[in-house]
Amino acid sequence: MQGHLRSLAAAATAALLLSACGAGAPEGGQAAAESATIDYWLWDVAQQPQYQACADAFQKANPNYKVKITQYGWDDYWNTLTTAFVSGTAPDVFVSHLSRYPDFAAQGTILPIDDQVAKDKVDLSLYQDGLADLWVTKDGKRYGLPKDFDTVAVIYNSELLKDAGLKPEDMEKLEWNPKDGGSYEKTIAHLTVDKNGKRGDEPGFDKTKVAVYGIGLAGSGAGFGQTEWSMYAMSNGWQYADQNPWPSRFNYADPKFKETITWFTSLIDKGYMPSMAIAGAGVNQMDAYGAGKYAMVTEGSWNTKSYWNMKGVKSVLAPTPVGPTGKRASLFNGLADNISAATDNPDAAWAWVKFLGSPACQEEIVADEAVIFPAIKSARTRAEQAFGKLGIDVKPFTMHVEEGTTHLAPIADHWADITATMTETMDAIFSRKADVSSLDGANERVNGLFG
Repeated sequence: MQGHLRSLAAAATAALLLSACGAGAPEGGQAAAESATIDYWLWDVAQQPQYQACADAFQKANPNYKVKITQYGWDDYWNTLTTAFVSGTAPDVFVSHLSRYPDFAAQGTILPIDDQVAKDKVDLSLYQDGLADLWVTKDGKRYGLPKDFDTVAVIYNSELLKDAGLKPEDMEKLEWNPKDGGSYEKTIAHLTVDKNGKRGDEPGFDKTKVAVYGIGLAGSGAGFGQTEWSMYAMSNGWQYADQNPWPSRFNYADPKFKETITWFTSLIDKGYMPSMAIAGAGVNQMDAYGAGKYAMVTEGSWNTKSYWNMKGVKSVLAPTPVGPTGKRASLFNGLADNISAATDNPDAAWAWVKFLGSPACQEEIVADEAVIFPAIKSARTRAEQAFGKLGIDVKPFTMHVEEGTTHLAPIADHWADITATMTETMDAIFSRKADVSSLDGANERVNGLFG
């Protein structure tokens, strides 16, 4: 892979970047770092190879350090991590999420890195505007260096689009509204086909016997809905809370949110989108799309390459639809690495975190792997070029950054409790076991967490 071919060049850069990170250096001199194995956890199997390439370069520049990478699936990752904190077996460093790290910081299970950033003069201006600030808590302490950013777009099956008599340019100018769904819903309906060959917008369509759904469903989205409903709600003028980051009141009972969810779940009732029972029947959204069961899906940029690697499916990207605000919308999310407070090797852990946040990793290795968009500004163009070499035009993702239609992912205290409440509520709404009016009580419970 390309990242491995660049490891030698990256290693030379890494040596310079990390020369000040040696553990136990006496005043006036630099001592060799003590040997240490750094346990590093991540959840995305698609990203593991690129970070192994970074680890190879890091170890070459720092032969006393070894990085041991462990990968867990998203569903198991956080429970395993929480258990590890309790049992004293937590990793030295782990990939963290903007919605999760505030709770870890409040619990004292992760270490702030302000002193290290200042000592080593890490240039925070290298990162996409605003990303570095997201990893600073209310008390002003920093807990991470940005490693990537992501947005949301539409991925569609070009053969199914052609069969429907639609063209790629038709997908680039779609709009939606909560009253009738606009041209977006019309397209979804036309892409839907029942087992008798009738389309969703044709007389005789049987919504109980659908062969191809116009749009897929990953789940209810709980209180986050990044790839499910966030792009619709925000382009309808809705915001998650009174402020972001660190809100004191959430807006899940807002009429704009309710009407968005009412419209979105109506696609299930019309047979254009699978029910929760079908979506949760053991075949995930990506696999169902690959099997030709979904004509299109809304997805995050981090999954793009996985869709393009599917056999027998030719995919194309399209922008999210323009909403009632007259603009598109996408959550703007990003990851960073946290250092466990229980680490036995804080100097080694920081050296690894610093390298993961450096051009030596992000620009020289990660960008060329065409899996994610690195957080470092100068690496984005390189990543776009790498995607382009694979025949993937990622403009539907990056246009949000260029056009200013991004919205920060919610960063809040009590997110685990918020998620529990909203998972129960949204699952019930999407399963048609509860009305959107249940969002009133859920919002009261969420806001009750903040006093």
